[in-house]
Amino acid sequence: MGNFVKEFKEFALKGNVMDMAVGIIIGGAFGKIVSSFVNDVLMPPLSLLIGKNFVDSKIVLKEATTTVVEGVETVVPAVTLNWGAFIQTALDFLIIALAIFLMIKGMNSLRKKKEEVPAEPAADPADIALLKEIRDELRKR
Repeated sequence: MGNFVKEFKEFALKGNVMDMAVGIIIGGAFGKIVSSFVNDVLMPPLSLLIGKNFVDSKIVLKEATTTVVEGVETVVPAVTLNWGAFIQTALDFLIIALAIFLMIKGMNSLRKKKEEVPAEPAADPADIALLKEIRDELRKR
C-alpha cells in the first residue's frame, strides 16, 4: 500500500499534471467569459433584429395539455424544438474553438522561432584543412 501512495504522489506532483489542472481551471473561467459574451453581448442585438428573445426561439411540436383526474389538475408540458438555445450554444463553441485555434497557432509560431537554427559546422583545424587541400590537389592530377 505504501508503494501505491508513493507512486500516486509522484504522479500527482508531476509538472504536467499541475499544468493540466491549471489549464482546466482557466478553461472553465474562459468558458464562462465566452458564454457571457454570447448571452449578454451578441444575443441581445440579434434578438432585437428578429423581434423576440432569440434564445426562446423554438418550434412547438406538441402543445401543452392539461388534464383533470379526480379533481387534481395535471399539466403535461409542450414538446418543443429549441433551435434558439442550440444556436446560442453553437456560437459559444465556435468562439471557444476559434480562441483555442488562435492560441495554439501563436504557440506553434513561438516554438518555431525558438528552435535553434543548426549551427554551421566548426571550421576544421589547420592541419586537417591542409590535408584536405593536399588531397584535392592530388585528385586534380
